[in-house]
Amino acid sequence: MGLRVPTLPGGQLRDIELGETGTRSVATLSAPADLWERIRRGFAMPDLANDLVRNQEQWYATRPDYIGRMTERSRKYLFHIVEELERRNMPTELALLPFIESAFNPQAVSHAKAAGMWQFMPATGKDYDLKQNVFRDDRRDVLASTRAALDYLQMLHGMFNDWHLALAAYNWGQGSVKRAIDRNQKKGLPTGYEDLTMPQETRMYVPKLQAVKNIVANPTAFSATLPVIENHPFFDTVRITRDIDVSLAARLAEVTEADFRALNPSLHRPVILAAGTPHILLPWDNASVFQRNLQFHLGPLATWTAWAVPSHMRTADIAKRVGMPETELRSLNNIPPRMLVRAGSTLLVPRLHEHGNEVPGHLADNAQLQLQPEVVLVRRTVKARKGESLSAMAKRLDVSAQDLAQWNKLAASAALKAGQQLAVYTPRAASAPSKGKAVVAQKGRKTMAPDKPAKRTAVAAKSSRKANAPANKKAHK
Repeated sequence: MGLRVPTLPGGQLRDIELGETGTRSVATLSAPADLWERIRRGFAMPDLANDLVRNQEQWYATRPDYIGRMTERSRKYLFHIVEELERRNMPTELALLPFIESAFNPQAVSHAKAAGMWQFMPATGKDYDLKQNVFRDDRRDVLASTRAALDYLQMLHGMFNDWHLALAAYNWGQGSVKRAIDRNQKKGLPTGYEDLTMPQETRMYVPKLQAVKNIVANPTAFSATLPVIENHPFFDTVRITRDIDVSLAARLAEVTEADFRALNPSLHRPVILAAGTPHILLPWDNASVFQRNLQFHLGPLATWTAWAVPSHMRTADIAKRVGMPETELRSLNNIPPRMLVRAGSTLLVPRLHEHGNEVPGHLADNAQLQLQPEVVLVRRTVKARKGESLSAMAKRLDVSAQDLAQWNKLAASAALKAGQQLAVYTPRAASAPSKGKAVVAQKGRKTMAPDKPAKRTAVAAKSSRKANAPANKKAHK
């Protein structure tokens, strides 16, 4: 049975009635010695005891260096998570869940593209208002991702009324757990966590958490040493009202950029946009240092800004327009070679004026980068065969009938004469025609940047389909 939550006085005090004494617990007057003790006091989930748990205990116990790295990394974030759990009256075992999900690494990315300490998939992140754009990924944000994870876990617990099933759903997906329960119910079988048929990863999920819980509850029993983590906030939240470079923010706070990014891991780019990220996290003692140094700082705060691309453009043209080397533009904005930047995309570019306008909220929150191949097309002429229609000829050449008509200024229903020569544009890297097809004479070549990429060859299309095949991934994240 879970621990009762102590009743703390609020408002005017009154006597406790006789019938109330059995439902109240007394709040302890002694503060926890450290954060680990505070977590232990809030354990409220039923324990799981089976061979799987014992196997996981053995796995962790034989890897003290791994435990040390995980727990040391957690010291930046644990206090905040425990505070949020207690505020919501949730079991404090859940503060240990990032050990299982990401080893408390906010930059962790799974093979299935789940990201952050709490390992949210892109779609579920959007469901819980975690912004993912060119400038930031809130799945990595310490405050936002913790809020979203606890919201999600509370919802799952409300759905299944069981913390083990809620955790299974967090890993496997609520729909999968619900279907597994329904299958057991139809067969007249129990529907607890240990009774359901589920993937091995989900089967091991709660035992892993239970093993970590047992080690935290009694580290000496497993020859484990937990680093001392004081029962005190590690970081403070500081409001910013103007765009500022990450490197400058770290310098004003008198911390290394690596330490700054460890507390602000959602940032994708070297600038913080105040309209989208109005708060930054800083080590507790450095927050006031930052505010003092910011007050006396002279010169620009941001050397970068966001620019919405007005039309489809080559990166060479963009680089010339914004005044920076093309290689730097590509590297800064993650643009692969031979790609066009589509209209409406948002790029990070130099801020040309010292007192330029701050990036507006709609760009800071919704900036996306859309690319398409920068296609170099080769013009060729092809003879129509006897009785061949324009659509049949287009099919033979593996181009669209609409493009073929447009290239030759013909109606889509135009009749063709045998031997009639038509212009065809194909990618420069396209394979030569196979034997038996009409002779193709190269007349020259033309560089095009169409609104839509030219139709790919069958080989290219097949390769693209293979590359874009969805990976097997967890349902919830």
